[in-house]
Amino acid sequence: MNVFSDTAFDGHEQVVFASDPDTGLKTIIAVHNTNLGPSLGGCRMWPYASEQEAIHDVLRLSRGMTYKSALANLPLGGGKSVIIGDPRSQKTPELFRAMGRAVERVGGRYIVAEDVGTSPADMEQIASQTQHVGGINDGKDPARTGDPSPFTAYGVFIGLKEAVRFKNGHEDLAGLRVAVQGLGNVGYHLCRMLHAAGARLVVSDLNTDSVNRAVDEFGATTVSVDEILYTDADVLAPCALGGVVNDRSIDKIRARIIAGAANNQLEADRHGEMLREAGILYAPDYVINAGGVVEVYYCREGKPVAETNKHIEGIADTVREIFERADSQNLSTGFVADRLAEERFGKS
Repeated sequence: MNVFSDTAFDGHEQVVFASDPDTGLKTIIAVHNTNLGPSLGGCRMWPYASEQEAIHDVLRLSRGMTYKSALANLPLGGGKSVIIGDPRSQKTPELFRAMGRAVERVGGRYIVAEDVGTSPADMEQIASQTQHVGGINDGKDPARTGDPSPFTAYGVFIGLKEAVRFKNGHEDLAGLRVAVQGLGNVGYHLCRMLHAAGARLVVSDLNTDSVNRAVDEFGATTVSVDEILYTDADVLAPCALGGVVNDRSIDKIRARIIAGAANNQLEADRHGEMLREAGILYAPDYVINAGGVVEVYYCREGKPVAETNKHIEGIADTVREIFERADSQNLSTGFVADRLAEERFGKS
């Protein structure tokens, strides 16, 4: 089992392995960087094929949270936790209470939130054992439901508009053709915002009910999941799987702007440079999809949704700075985003 030599280790401050035989809990908590504040990151429950796979995933994800929080202008560092197990069959309230005790033992250096395989109900169980939990809805603000996806979508919408402004000289979306890949919670909320702004939508998803709903509600046109990346559109918004920008797809992408919610849209860093050379403006995904993290922070601080949204609107300023630096220095937007994040959190 490798930890220090894992490619994603990158100076992690702390990695905690915890177990609870009574509940079957096996968890890894990774704290990447706390220069700006306590680390925040979701708890992912997944049936990893090996412990090494779980280690690599938690290290990679916690590092990414440091960069995301820094560029979201939050007083937070980056962390993550994983529970090794199948969320479909191995969840119990007792397991998550044991997870809460594990988080408590980290002493406030890590704030947990929901992620893939975990839910608000699971976070409630964790919160019974520790105060270091984000995204718990206290019921005081009726606009706050505990679902971060509308806030994530709003940040993507703000970033997409800024990309259009930078590329086209204005941020008017009326009549623009936007291809949205993936109609999950975030993708569907994004479609609603784009439709209200006058964009023409092309959508794709494996869930035909979601596709039909988008056709009825937004007048969207549809293409197959195999065609959506290459459809004739002004903007491509990947909101499903990562790695969709790769050696096989770049030459066939017709959109001149890529701005979506999916994590890790570039299969490799070099694909950012290939997009630049192709004249395609890429809004770095971890910059524009940070609205959910902002909401988790503001919810934890007890601040109203209006303040959350105002903070999310600041994503436009960060994206603009990235675009301007990248343009003036002939660098990829992803490279510039990483360097800007490192400036903010003080990478040694």
